[in-house]
Amino acid sequence: MASNSGPKSLNRSQNNGSSNNSNNSDKQVIHSTSSSKNSSGHPPVRSKPNSAKRSATPNSRAANPNNNDDSEPARVRVAVRVRPRDAEDLNSEADYADCVELQPELKRLKLRKNNWNADSYKFDEVFTDSASQRRVYEVVAKPVVESVINGYNGTIMAYGQTGTGKTYTMGRLGKHDPSERGIMVRSLEDILANTSPTLDTVEISYLQLYLESIQDLLAPEKNNIPIAEDPKTGEVSLPGAAVVKIRDLDQFLQLVQIGESNRHAANTKMNTESSRSHAILMVYIQRSSLGKADTDSPRDRDSKRNTGNTMNTLHKSKLLIVDLAGSERIAKSGAEGHMLEETKFINLSLTSLGKCINALAENSSHIPTRDSKLTRMLRDSFGGSARTSLIITIGPSARHHAETSSTIMFGQRAMKVVNVLKLKEEFDYESLCRKLENQVDYLIAENERQQKMREDDKEEIEKKLVEYRNSFAEVENSLDARCQLFENENKHLVSENQRLLDELKLQKDRNDVMHDQVARLEMSLKQSKQNQLEGSSYQKMLVDTTQMYEKKIAELMEQIEDEHSQIERAQDQLAKVKQMLSDHQKSKELQGKQEIDDLKEKLQKMCQVHDKTVNDFQSLKTENVELLSEKAMLSEDLQKLNQKLLVEEKQRKHMEDEFYKLKKMVAERDNDNEDKSSIMKENNGKVHPGYGNSLSLSRSFQQREAIPRVSKIFEEVGLEKTIAMLKSQDLDVQIHAVKAVANLAAEDSNQEKIVEEGGLDALLMLLGSSDNTTIHRVASGAIANLAMSEKNQGLIMSKGGAHLLANIASKTDDAQTLRMVAGAIANLCGNQKLHASLKEDGAIKALLGMGGSGNSDVIAQIARGMANFAKCESRGTVQGYRKGRSLLFEDGALAWLIDNCAINSSSTRRHIELALCHLAQNDDNAPDFVSSGSVKELVRISSESTREDIRHLAKKTLKLNPMFQSEMVC
Repeated sequence: MASNSGPKSLNRSQNNGSSNNSNNSDKQVIHSTSSSKNSSGHPPVRSKPNSAKRSATPNSRAANPNNNDDSEPARVRVAVRVRPRDAEDLNSEADYADCVELQPELKRLKLRKNNWNADSYKFDEVFTDSASQRRVYEVVAKPVVESVINGYNGTIMAYGQTGTGKTYTMGRLGKHDPSERGIMVRSLEDILANTSPTLDTVEISYLQLYLESIQDLLAPEKNNIPIAEDPKTGEVSLPGAAVVKIRDLDQFLQLVQIGESNRHAANTKMNTESSRSHAILMVYIQRSSLGKADTDSPRDRDSKRNTGNTMNTLHKSKLLIVDLAGSERIAKSGAEGHMLEETKFINLSLTSLGKCINALAENSSHIPTRDSKLTRMLRDSFGGSARTSLIITIGPSARHHAETSSTIMFGQRAMKVVNVLKLKEEFDYESLCRKLENQVDYLIAENERQQKMREDDKEEIEKKLVEYRNSFAEVENSLDARCQLFENENKHLVSENQRLLDELKLQKDRNDVMHDQVARLEMSLKQSKQNQLEGSSYQKMLVDTTQMYEKKIAELMEQIEDEHSQIERAQDQLAKVKQMLSDHQKSKELQGKQEIDDLKEKLQKMCQVHDKTVNDFQSLKTENVELLSEKAMLSEDLQKLNQKLLVEEKQRKHMEDEFYKLKKMVAERDNDNEDKSSIMKENNGKVHPGYGNSLSLSRSFQQREAIPRVSKIFEEVGLEKTIAMLKSQDLDVQIHAVKAVANLAAEDSNQEKIVEEGGLDALLMLLGSSDNTTIHRVASGAIANLAMSEKNQGLIMSKGGAHLLANIASKTDDAQTLRMVAGAIANLCGNQKLHASLKEDGAIKALLGMGGSGNSDVIAQIARGMANFAKCESRGTVQGYRKGRSLLFEDGALAWLIDNCAINSSSTRRHIELALCHLAQNDDNAPDFVSSGSVKELVRISSESTREDIRHLAKKTLKLNPMFQSEMVC
């Protein structure tokens, strides 16, 4: 019979109970994978855990004033992995080959006690035998690895019967096929990819616990290593173990290969390579970060380190990867001799571990951690401050029912253990001190260098000043000498001029004498002429005398003319000398004045350079004082900024506290409740009247207990405020709000309030506007829960909800989102009034199209929707208010049902068989059945279906339809 119960929004919860009913209805779980980082890259800051959730280790109890605000509660996450069947399992002569039935979509498994009775258990994740190593790592180990990278301690541990695949899951190296790599290799690969080789350090130790003796697998000579505990913090350390720094993944693979070769293993009846010791890989990570930039890449952190503007912090964390030896029974393993002793010690340590987990699960006052070295080494992993993930491995064979049951119960008890995560962060004062010392040294050296430059400049200026002064003195001396020389020359020219004047005066006197003589001669000549008249005798003598005198007069005249020319030349020379003397005096005065002016200008420039140098020196001194004062002011501003950041951090924590309360209350409610179950039966050929109607769901006892807790959430947070958060611009706030609304929508009593407060409109708005996959998945699940009410179904259709769901189905490839969308459409298919609208909005076509994803959960919801749709059409046909061919056939629903009839899931196959039987009851659909050959499938269902009521319905349909009878005869 098809079930109309839609997907309920539930967080991963603890479950230690079992259900004896093997016909649980199909329910969906809105799976919200919790992340260890928020949108800013840091681990979410949580308030202190409730004092009732105490820790069993001194480390978790110790008060650390630096980390009180970073603690957060985290339950141990437990996943189960089933080993594929081997040849021995296939040859088993038991009545049934497998004692385990997996329901991965519900995160459940059923452990059969016999053919008619089974117990159901829920885990955080259930892996089938076909699950890949990568998926196991991403679900189980990756959240822990990310938490360790961010500064928290973490543990990943494998537990189970020998031969069930623990070592394959944890320590597979995958040399030839990287896809087979186990958790150890993948964890180190992620750690190395997210750390900086220059700023961060990654170190490992690889140990084994053999015969209650701790041995070093990387240094086999180190045996019986002691365990040391810090009396203040309670931290456990192994002082004698070898610690190797990891550079790259190849080096790590070589070290693990060396360790595996030193590990003890033996051939038993249960396993050809059975581990005879517990292997523990310890990874120590020390990360250096700047301020709050934890999410920066290693290259960004290197660049920020170079700037030196923020304070360095150190995150120290430790990751334990534990591959426990398998528990075994001596009768089955055939151990004897030394192997028998190994088996005793293995079982003893595993028993001690089980006792500790039992005590933690029961909140006992005494935790027996000192009963075994294994529990002492793992005391921080269970009930301590580490984020812990446990994967339990089991086999499917019924021959090992007791061991499988014991392993499952171990995992169930471990899920009750709650650790308190603490961030190990401290300031890198040494690095900060070194940086400040380097800055001080640099400033001192720079100051000394500048001071030395100033002194050198001063000496050079003084030297130039002395040179200029000496040059000025030399120029003055030269000018004095040249002036003296010019004065001497002037005196000489004056004396020469006086001499020439004296000569000219003398010559003038001579000329006067000569003129007197000429005058006397003329007078003598006149007198001689007179005497010539007086005597003729004296005439000749007079003529001769006259000629002689004329000749002398001519000579004297020539001499006088020569003297006149000499006087003129002397006068010209004297004028030239006077001109030269005046020109020389003028040039001397001009040249001396110009040189003096040049020297004065040079001296003035030198004085200006000296004054400028003195001023620069004084300004540098002033600037140095100002820099020192500015440095002091910056230090004060830095302190004020740190105080302001602390105040803002407290305010931010106060703002986030309200969201955390909502998440915590929902988690507590889900941890105390079991899954809702809705069982629908058809007896004596009568169909249950509530089929296809979400108002007929039965309320379980757990639902009634959850109502007070939801009411408490309304009182403390308020539905109106929660719905208002859906319109927030912060993506993280939207995600938390839509998860809270989805959880509230899981209760029928809250659905009407959600619709009245506008919750449905807000969810539809998010589907149409958001591109976030998580919002699509959770909002679709919330709408699926609201679609369980007939009143809400009409509202969803009137507001275009079917069209939005169809659009989401066409855009996304996420299997979980498709499962939620298919579940919502399947619930709407249970209302016959909406069939035509669903067809017009493309919801039926989108529902069938989601089958292409190949996901079994999605196919199960599609089959449920087809069964709901066919059932409503069949009811309308029988009651006479519907006629004609089925609306499903136009979109190829019949072909899809025939193609998926042989699906492995029994519940999905049951829905498909019901849909075919209901469609066949309409005579107008008979031609399609005959033409497509679907009559043969009806015949098969009538004889081979696992449900008697379905077989009866198929036989009745074949018998009443003549076309089917004639087709069967042919």
